[in-house]
Amino acid sequence: MNSSQLAICLKNISKSYRLYQKPSHRILETFHPFRKKYHKVFPALQDISLAIGRGETVGIVGRNGCGKSTLLQIICGIMPPTTGELAVHGRISAILELGAGFNPEFNGIDNVYLKCSILGIRREEVDKRIGDILAFADIGDFIYQPVKTYSSGMNVRLAFSVAINIDPDILVIDEALSVGDSAFQRKCFSRIHDLQEGGTTILFVSHSAGAVVELCNRAILIDQGEMLYAGNPKKVVTLYHKLLFAPEKKVNIVKEEIRKSFLGTDKIVDKPDDKIDTGKSEKNKIHPCYNPHLIPKSISWYEPDGAVIEDPCILSLDNERVNILVRNEEYFFSYKVKMLEDAFGVRFAMLIKTVRGVELGGYGKRVEDGGIEYLAEGTTACVKLRFRCVLLPGAYFLNAGVVGVVDQEERFLHRGIDVAMFEVMQEDNIGSTAIVDFGVNPSVTFEETPCK
Repeated sequence: MNSSQLAICLKNISKSYRLYQKPSHRILETFHPFRKKYHKVFPALQDISLAIGRGETVGIVGRNGCGKSTLLQIICGIMPPTTGELAVHGRISAILELGAGFNPEFNGIDNVYLKCSILGIRREEVDKRIGDILAFADIGDFIYQPVKTYSSGMNVRLAFSVAINIDPDILVIDEALSVGDSAFQRKCFSRIHDLQEGGTTILFVSHSAGAVVELCNRAILIDQGEMLYAGNPKKVVTLYHKLLFAPEKKVNIVKEEIRKSFLGTDKIVDKPDDKIDTGKSEKNKIHPCYNPHLIPKSISWYEPDGAVIEDPCILSLDNERVNILVRNEEYFFSYKVKMLEDAFGVRFAMLIKTVRGVELGGYGKRVEDGGIEYLAEGTTACVKLRFRCVLLPGAYFLNAGVVGVVDQEERFLHRGIDVAMFEVMQEDNIGSTAIVDFGVNPSVTFEETPCK
């Protein structure tokens, strides 16, 4: 990627902070004749190198305190890096935290002009855009009240409205959208899609796995200031969850596995190369079947923490193994669970996702009696979760999980991501569109035309 195609380029960016036990230690260190150190160095970021192309949408995920916000603040020019080089090409508009750039004593309109002036936008240009900004924020007469009286939702509405209505070359969003209500979030995501189509570069920090997978072309995983992985958003989110839910004593083992898997490329195959004859020659009589080559390449097992899931697969109601499914028929998602410890209130879960990782639905809520009351160590449970395939032709993936109470603590005893996959068979003359078949049945009537 040449420099003309780059929006953001980071080379070996590091950021360190000096931590002092007492305020007086800063003075003692400054004037100590032998330069004695009273501080400890905290590395917030460690040797981050990243090139982001124009028009890319890049997600940043990681545990709390991993350095995501520090990285965004450096990119936005709010703070300098300790070492490394940074190049940004284009106007940046950022939503880093609630109320950033707003004066709490000013009303909403005054703060729109203040925020835009900070971004280098002339007042005449803001005058032309103020109507669109206020319409998108949609906070009514509160726009004339001091910002200090706003709720967090109103704050983010106004901040986001300013950020997206100034035609930014680069938009930076740090978890702000999680504050707004569902309707406003949907409006924001719709606007983000418009910006993507217009070629805006977007940096997006979120704990929402679905949002990262749905919005981003690429994602990076950061932990303790280190970039562990960069590549396919679905793969990155899977690794993030694996790290997030790893038992504390195995976190470093999981991190090392992620480092070793990061070879600079991301070659997850979401669909098999081999196809099979699905038997559609029998008109109006199609059957589910099994393709031995239809195996997910993105399987990821969490560390067992009380149980082990084995042999996940899809079965027909006749208990035949299948993975080429027919719409509107019922199937079992089946797996075995071997208990490694005694556990109480045990229940089992499944989740169906698209190739892009969008979560479509599943099962995992507590049943009325709280699950299986008790399963002893050494017990093997054969689980069957019955579901109806209401999905349209395409490839889909399944997660499996088992939850239970051990030592009076409820937790995932074991969990697997993309442990099975299936395809829904192609059919002719399907009227439904998108992903889910809602069984829409159109009905049309006509009004009588009056006589002239």
